[in-house]
Amino acid sequence: MWFKISTYLSFLLKSTNQHGVHSPFVYSLVTKCFYKKTNFTKIILFKEIKKFLKNNHSKIEVSDFGKGSKVFKSNTRKVSDIAKIAGISTKKALLLIRLVEYFKPKNILEIGTSVGLASCALSIGNPQSKIKTLEGCKNTAQIAQQTFEKFHLNNIQLNIGDFNSTLPKIIEYNNFDMVYFDGNHQKEPTLNYFKECLKTAHNNSIFIFDDIHWNKEMFETWKIIKQHPKVTVTINTYFWGIVFFRNEQLKQHFTIRV
Repeated sequence: MWFKISTYLSFLLKSTNQHGVHSPFVYSLVTKCFYKKTNFTKIILFKEIKKFLKNNHSKIEVSDFGKGSKVFKSNTRKVSDIAKIAGISTKKALLLIRLVEYFKPKNILEIGTSVGLASCALSIGNPQSKIKTLEGCKNTAQIAQQTFEKFHLNNIQLNIGDFNSTLPKIIEYNNFDMVYFDGNHQKEPTLNYFKECLKTAHNNSIFIFDDIHWNKEMFETWKIIKQHPKVTVTINTYFWGIVFFRNEQLKQHFTIRV
């Protein structure tokens, strides 16, 4: 708890808004995406999907391949609780929608589907994109697939299995413009996924790392990613770490309040 409090206070002291940004690329992103209002129709659709999942009180057995939950004491969980506690927050989902809308990535990879809330946000952001999402637990994946089908989100392809097996195969046969990392909150696996996904990164790729302040391990991971020689621009929004590979820019790190 103290770690999160101290890092949040540090974030507040270091963070800025658009007035403290001296990069035209980042300034445009902040003013035209971060601080822009989300399309009302897209808000309504996402909230409808979230309500649908929060109204599902059936229980499933969850296979957790990551760090594990700080809240759940059992692997038998209600779908509604997973959506409420472990699913992406509405604030983050709407920002994710705006990011996809802004950059219009054609091919998106999500590492960690859970019950599919973030996947839905990616799809809503750009229905023309092709989204591949990876999930280790077959029971949560089944709930996600049912949700995609109910809301006719036909641009999402779900892949089930251990990431160490599914990720290399996906990377081998696809190129991705955006990768959303939300499948493991441990240092070594996250760095391994990052290194694997670097094989598909190009000059305009965007990597988004969820929960970079989740614990000391994740924050250390974020600092290592920032220093990678292929990384040129990073943005710390506290809940996300966003990475760019723009060769035309000098290496810069930004801390932005959203």
